[in-house]
Amino acid sequence: MRRVLTTLMILLVVLVAGLSALVLLVNPNDFRDYMVRHVESRSGYQLKLDEPLRWHVWPRLSILSGRMSLTAPGAPQPLVTADNMRLDVELLPLLSHQLHVKQVMLKGAVVQLTPQTEASEPKDAPVAPQENTLPQVETDRGWSWAVSHLQIADSVLVFQHKDDEQVTVRNIHLKMDQDENYHASVDFSGRINRNQRDLTLALKASVNAADYPYNLTAAVEQLNWQLQGGDIPAQGISGQGSFQAQWREAQKQLTFSQLNMTANDSAVTGSGSVTLGDKPDWVLDLAFDNLNLENLLGAVSNPATNATAAQQGQGMIAPPRPVIARDIDGDDYSSLRGFTANLSLAAKKVRWRGMDFTNVSSHITNKAGLLTLSTLTGKLGEGMLSLPGSLDVRGKMPKSAFQPQLDNVEIGTVLKAFDYPLALTGKLSLAGDFKGDRIDAEAFRRSWQGSAHVEMANTRMEGLNFQQLIQQAVARSSDVQAQQNYDSATKLDSFSTDLTLDRGQMALDDMQGKSAMLDLSGQGTLDLVKQLCDTRFNVQVTEGWKGDGKLIEFLRNTPIPLRVYGKWQALNYNLQIDQVLRKHLQDEAKRRLNDWADRNKDSQRSKDIKKLIDKL
Repeated sequence: MRRVLTTLMILLVVLVAGLSALVLLVNPNDFRDYMVRHVESRSGYQLKLDEPLRWHVWPRLSILSGRMSLTAPGAPQPLVTADNMRLDVELLPLLSHQLHVKQVMLKGAVVQLTPQTEASEPKDAPVAPQENTLPQVETDRGWSWAVSHLQIADSVLVFQHKDDEQVTVRNIHLKMDQDENYHASVDFSGRINRNQRDLTLALKASVNAADYPYNLTAAVEQLNWQLQGGDIPAQGISGQGSFQAQWREAQKQLTFSQLNMTANDSAVTGSGSVTLGDKPDWVLDLAFDNLNLENLLGAVSNPATNATAAQQGQGMIAPPRPVIARDIDGDDYSSLRGFTANLSLAAKKVRWRGMDFTNVSSHITNKAGLLTLSTLTGKLGEGMLSLPGSLDVRGKMPKSAFQPQLDNVEIGTVLKAFDYPLALTGKLSLAGDFKGDRIDAEAFRRSWQGSAHVEMANTRMEGLNFQQLIQQAVARSSDVQAQQNYDSATKLDSFSTDLTLDRGQMALDDMQGKSAMLDLSGQGTLDLVKQLCDTRFNVQVTEGWKGDGKLIEFLRNTPIPLRVYGKWQALNYNLQIDQVLRKHLQDEAKRRLNDWADRNKDSQRSKDIKKLIDKL
């Protein structure tokens, strides 16, 4: 045992003595010029070391450097700068005049991927032939250079594409291990803060760089992310996922497949690609098991609804987050001009504005500002809907055009979703053509135009019972009785109208309705902005009468004028029943006088009565 301990102590002394001799006899600055020359010969980049190199022995043999920078050929600004750099080297290669770097550690690094740091060639420089894509082999002459580990801590990445806004990634922590076949494992985390939004990223990936820069493949095994701040929902958006990615340098194309991503309670799978150029070209094929737009986009509030809430004493609601001024001043949808896209989307479930859609399918294309929804279909409850259309933002003002088709959709759900305070339910079928500018509910209220044919089944309008209004008014003015009906709603088995929309004014022409109790016709207008209505109906109550047979028969066959007008939430009505009953009495009186006059044709009184009837 003693001999073993003695041997170990001797080995330890030899190791310490060897390292001490190395530190004393080998000057790390001897490698300085070699590293600069070798970096330039291999890549063309200029490596600059501002301070002398020094040894660091424990816990591993390392060369320490102060501030350093790496500049691309012809670039006015350095690509990489760092406050400190550490090179972990192997001991034995140093004895044979080799510098074998096991790991490069940068601390406080700033990486700038901007137009100012890109390599540039002189205008009269000759065009070089394409380089060999095979990995370069180290020569055995002079010093050699190899890196198998890279670590970056507390660093910053700045990237910018031409005239676009700069994006800064802070708090970067990167650890990469690479083997002799250029297969690497990457562990990365960072944070992007832009426009009062904060995005935190963390990923682990396996990278194959054997054919870099011509091809690069990566398998992102774990991706965690969280987005908060700005106009993001208060709870934020977070998720995790995985995917496969490949970069093709010749085509400038990034493809991804086996995408499996979550965002709050939404989940998506699919594949896609983007080809970079003056206008990036996106191709996406995505499928959602569940897409909850309310948790991703936040709740949409209506100014009218907010005002009502304040009147009800609910004014202590937290104020909305500030909107970024640049987004207000900028051109609507201007970002669509900067790329082309082809998107196929399918979703089993979609929730938006309180509406639950199923089996949603869509195909969308964008051609540098011309967005076309050739297909957008889905089910809402028991109904079906289709919303093909287009959005053109190539000019100064956006132009939208949509041809909605609805079949058996519950109208109460739609009215509630867009904050219309109309107590109306029923199955809606619609075919229309509408044009406008921006695509949102408020713009539709104020500036859109179009027309549609509307049919409804089993409708129920709360607040006014047309049958009850007419029968009660008749009962007060005659001896006719009506069936007791305590339902405060008008029910129709069928209803149809032609709808015309013109900048907030909606005209309803040729309204026709029918039920077992009444028939109606009419026309009217709705003010979508001020939430006013003015509608005029002719209502025939065909059932529910008791009393005098002739008067009831007259009422069953006579349309009663009814005007409904005012605020949607406090409707008024004007019922002209007295005029109808007066006319009925006049007609009855004329009929009886005519009968008497016909029976007494030869009398002078009959002639006088005929003259009186003509005056009436």
